[in-house]
Amino acid sequence: MRSPLTLDAISANRWLGLMLLMLHGAIAFGLDSNWSRGFLLLHFAAFLYWQPLLTNFKTINLHTVTLSIICVGLLIFPDWWPIAAWIAALIGLIGANATSMRSSRQNWAHTLGLIYLLTVLLAWVMLQISHTDTPPSLLLNAMRYGLLALPLAILLISPDNNASGSLSAIDLFYGLMLFLLVLVLILGSFTVVAATGLPYLQALMISLFTLASILVLLSWLWNPHAGFSGLGQILSRYLLTVGLPFEQWIAQLAKFADQETDPHQFIRQSVTYLATLPWLSGIGWQTDKQHGLIGTSTAHQFSYSHHQLSLDWYTPRALSAALGIHARLLAELLGYFYEAKLREQELRNHAYSQYVHETGARLTHDVKNLLQSMNTLVSAAQSSHPDQTDALLALLQRQLPQITQRLQSTLDKLQAPHNDEPQAIHAALWWQHLTERHSHVTVKFFPPLIIYNCELPQELFDSVADNLIANALRKQQQDAAVEISVYFACAEQITLSVCDSGAAVPESVTRHLFEAPISSSHGLGIGLYQAAKQAQQNDYSLKLANNEAGAICFTLDSI
Repeated sequence: MRSPLTLDAISANRWLGLMLLMLHGAIAFGLDSNWSRGFLLLHFAAFLYWQPLLTNFKTINLHTVTLSIICVGLLIFPDWWPIAAWIAALIGLIGANATSMRSSRQNWAHTLGLIYLLTVLLAWVMLQISHTDTPPSLLLNAMRYGLLALPLAILLISPDNNASGSLSAIDLFYGLMLFLLVLVLILGSFTVVAATGLPYLQALMISLFTLASILVLLSWLWNPHAGFSGLGQILSRYLLTVGLPFEQWIAQLAKFADQETDPHQFIRQSVTYLATLPWLSGIGWQTDKQHGLIGTSTAHQFSYSHHQLSLDWYTPRALSAALGIHARLLAELLGYFYEAKLREQELRNHAYSQYVHETGARLTHDVKNLLQSMNTLVSAAQSSHPDQTDALLALLQRQLPQITQRLQSTLDKLQAPHNDEPQAIHAALWWQHLTERHSHVTVKFFPPLIIYNCELPQELFDSVADNLIANALRKQQQDAAVEISVYFACAEQITLSVCDSGAAVPESVTRHLFEAPISSSHGLGIGLYQAAKQAQQNDYSLKLANNEAGAICFTLDSI
């Protein structure tokens, strides 16, 4: 069932055509005709339904009263000059509304409306103002009957089903500029006629040519060229530098951010600098930990909030539109800088906590390795026979001093975690200590390649070697046939390799082996993760060089 036809169901394009048709009936036969006021009344009624200024003109407010007064004034005192100003205003409204149209049918309707109004204004209304004689019959007939085709064509254009039935938001700035251009054209033509006595058509051509020349010149000056920044950039720079140069504010914020690490002290310095603006009486701020006011508070207040920062701007008078936009831009910049300082502080605290955590995890793993070495010595002592006393004593004399030294080094790092300067040791001496520590287990140490005076970071190589050998020994405990071999070279490149003949490392483990801790029943993952990070900090690289069953090799190389 079709819905009944109501006034609200009529499309905006139909109201536009009906409005122009009623305007044509009011002025085409002269303002002193019997039906002129009646057509004007119908024209204003159609205008109120079409107009894009008010979303609901049925509600009485200041805008509705203003429009009603204008309409009543034109009805009581009809004259060609008010009619010309009214048509110029209609041209501005239609042009401002046409900028937001997306439908081709709506664009055609507005284009025909602009053509009709400009033609009526220049070829009929202005002619009535400047001439008292009767216009030529050809012009008279073309005006009265020929121009009727344009409003009728607008009425015949079917509304677009995909387009909204109401008018879009208008561009008031564009409409105002169009209205002023039409007024300049009208007044310019009238001025030329009054000053020179030329015919109206010649005066109109002179005004059109002059106005077009000015527009071409402005369009040429608007864009940058030949070293000139252009009027567009000058206007944008002016809007951005009202009261405070934009570049100066950014530079000052960057300077405060570089000098001050505390976010709240940064806000205090920035607000103190803002308070020196001549158009500010005072400025207040509030964060989650502090608040304050510099200057005095007034009745005119501009507030801005950005996450945890709130700013209150107090001015001696209400802010203009341009200055309000400028103040909001300055406040947003300060808000973003403050948020960046908060994140910087959070990252700094997080980095310190992460550093302490990683240091503790690495040292804990070193203590674990030392405990394993001590457990091995205890097991050897418990399982030894009386005739092995000399060998056991020699083993304890070799390993206990090394364990004591490494344990003392670990305790020193726990007391001073920031003292990370690596201690170098001669490669030959380190290799001797390594072979002595693992002389009681089944590990094959191949003869090393060591050049004279070759040194290496002792803590890194002790930690990596103990981790790799301990992981290989776990495989050997599960399968006695697993063979473990260690290779070492200290020449142009320092390389330590620990290989075993056990099963390959699963692919699910190798994907994140050195990138994150890995849950594993064999303990494989957290130790290698910490060892890899420690190697990277010392300009070394720890990697799984070979992962084939029977030939598993982990290698520590200098970069």
